[in-house]
Amino acid sequence: MTHALKRPDFDLIAGWMKPGESVLDLGCGAGELLLLLAERGLRGWGIERDPGHVLAAIENGVNVIQSDLEEGLAGFEDDAFDHVVLSRTLQTMRHTQQILAEMLRVGREAVVSFPNFAYWKNRLAILSGRMPVSEDLPYQWYDTPNVRFFTMLDFESLCADMGLVIRDRQVLDEHGALVTEEHNFLGSLAVYRIGRSGS
Repeated sequence: MTHALKRPDFDLIAGWMKPGESVLDLGCGAGELLLLLAERGLRGWGIERDPGHVLAAIENGVNVIQSDLEEGLAGFEDDAFDHVVLSRTLQTMRHTQQILAEMLRVGREAVVSFPNFAYWKNRLAILSGRMPVSEDLPYQWYDTPNVRFFTMLDFESLCADMGLVIRDRQVLDEHGALVTEEHNFLGSLAVYRIGRSGS
């Protein structure tokens, strides 16, 4: 199967990686990103909690382990991967700092994407008295898997507090177009490359 789900953040993420490198995709779903990376010559493994997604990933030929990310990555050795990816999943995690630290323990670089709550349409929805629903925040308040709502500035502040280095940042609008200015206001989805300080 080729990757049926075309996501612009996947192209950004894949653009930061080189053929032959290894990738661990956390919350990999049916393995769409890993299939794209395999087409580009990378070696990938996925972790997924949902049994249906695990089955779909296996049917797609993706190497996947069923596990709950909230329990950490204790089964993996330090520096086991070139990249560890957490795509549109950080906002669903209860142990935010723990998963970021674990990503940079088992990988030399982490890639994180998340919906930016400071996006102007989200701000407008709140000003109108409603929780935002958008392409990147597609759930109603009563059925959302998201437990954290944060902005790009919040994330960058957390990285600074944890001593993590932001190596690159790209921002997309809700149509998947690259945002080149006023990122925290005009950006619907943020994608970051982060690493350890001093490495």
